[in-house]
Amino acid sequence: MSEKSMLSSKLLFYTITVSTLLFIVSSLFFLQRSDSSFTSSLVRKLILPRTDIKNEKTDAKPVSCGVLKVFMYDLPSEFHFGLLNWHKKGSETWPSVKNVSTVPSYPGGLNRQHSVEYWLTLDLLASETPEVKRPCSAMRVKSSKEADIVFVPFFSSLSYNRKSKLSGNETTSVDRLLQERLVEFLKSRDEWKRFGGKDHLIVAHHPNSLLYARNSLGSAMFVLSDFGRYPSSIANLEKDVIAPYVHVVKTVSNNESAPFEKRPVLAHFQGAIYRKDGGTIRQELYNLLKDEKDIHFAFGTVRGNGTKQTGKGMASSKFCLNIAGDTPSSNRLFDSIVSHCVPVIISDQIELPFEDTLDYSGFSVFVHSSEAVKKGFLVSLLRGVTEDQWKKKWERLKEVVRYFEYRFPSQSGDSVDMIWSAVSHKLASLQFDVHRKNRYRRSEVFDRSLST
Repeated sequence: MSEKSMLSSKLLFYTITVSTLLFIVSSLFFLQRSDSSFTSSLVRKLILPRTDIKNEKTDAKPVSCGVLKVFMYDLPSEFHFGLLNWHKKGSETWPSVKNVSTVPSYPGGLNRQHSVEYWLTLDLLASETPEVKRPCSAMRVKSSKEADIVFVPFFSSLSYNRKSKLSGNETTSVDRLLQERLVEFLKSRDEWKRFGGKDHLIVAHHPNSLLYARNSLGSAMFVLSDFGRYPSSIANLEKDVIAPYVHVVKTVSNNESAPFEKRPVLAHFQGAIYRKDGGTIRQELYNLLKDEKDIHFAFGTVRGNGTKQTGKGMASSKFCLNIAGDTPSSNRLFDSIVSHCVPVIISDQIELPFEDTLDYSGFSVFVHSSEAVKKGFLVSLLRGVTEDQWKKKWERLKEVVRYFEYRFPSQSGDSVDMIWSAVSHKLASLQFDVHRKNRYRRSEVFDRSLST
């Protein structure tokens, strides 16, 4: 190599080294000066040492844990655990979650299917409780300036189920009063004003929950069951997260899951048949299928032994019909998944949880409503599925069940963990939107200062 070439190589090496050092120094300076929690969080992850990994040589506790940093308001208990008849002691705002046996329980039955906010709130409380072992997908932070997202712990579905009806001499329901107070509280907060509520997370999983406040709080990110009762200007797939229902039938273990030859029922449906809106298709299918000997299509409720009978019926069926009702989604889909009964989804407007991660076609069958109501079409389609084809979907079902389980403490890959992951994915577009709207914000400040 010539002396001239060696000098050029050295010069290039020194230039790259100095440039890298300058980038790191400037980035650190930017972190101290920046007001953007989104940007500073991202840069910290890229250039600062990891603090979520415990040093094996010491007993020091990790400084932080989790990808998603969540600020949670300390709302009065009547917005959350007070609805579960929990009574605080002294100055405490939240129940202790150190001991699972003392955590306030959520009511069973159909109330439980919309309990998403309960599980997310418990998980955030557990993130600041070292005794509880859980994934590090999200952690609660004390300052909203450190946070990626602001969580509003209002048990809106439970409030609707328990407090939406008038009692005694009431002229306004407790549910509506709580919603009005929530709107007033949020609109007065600097955290809301900073980005117009876009970085707030509100769970309204029951289709009728947050009915009076949803328009006022529509800029926030919602966690919903579907978009059936929302205008697209308030709720849409671009900004909001679809979460699974909490299943009400018992999960079938892999060891107890019946194979093809031990499932005598071709297709199963049990539930309300006469529905309004898009749910009229249930009655059409009932009339088409009610006389088929290997198809169970019947009325059913959760009363008495209803839930147990439904679970038993699903676990002995090859396919479970998930048909649109008053809304595009229902708990039936998730009951069929944990029963290892291949879902047949007949709901053209349905949005599915975690579909950016999961390919539902690997464990489900999708049928357009217009085809399903053709005489003989659905029966021929299902009877035409071979044992090998069904078995592939059945095996995949057993693998994905864990994504549809709500647990406390949460576990890696369960519904709570997956919801936090889905929220993280939405933050990228949120950050983009915030930055675009801030383009001329500084210019306006300068313009005002120059005009005075």
